[in-house]
Amino acid sequence: MNLQEIILNVEGMNCSHCSGSVQKALESINGLSDVKVDLKGKKACFKTSDQAKVSQAKEAIVKAGYSVID
Repeated sequence: MNLQEIILNVEGMNCSHCSGSVQKALESINGLSDVKVDLKGKKACFKTSDQAKVSQAKEAIVKAGYSVID
């Protein structure tokens, strides 16, 4: 199992509640580990071995009310 670190740029987070919502959304996805959300840097980081989980993570962030900038 080869874990890859993924970093997503997240727009719309303005406070700790926002970053907490993104964190909770990502932690709800099986197959992601070491989830960290950086409010100041507007980034979400996690590790996964399944590339399909990256799309799920992006969808979860959007569903939580934020944007993922590629």
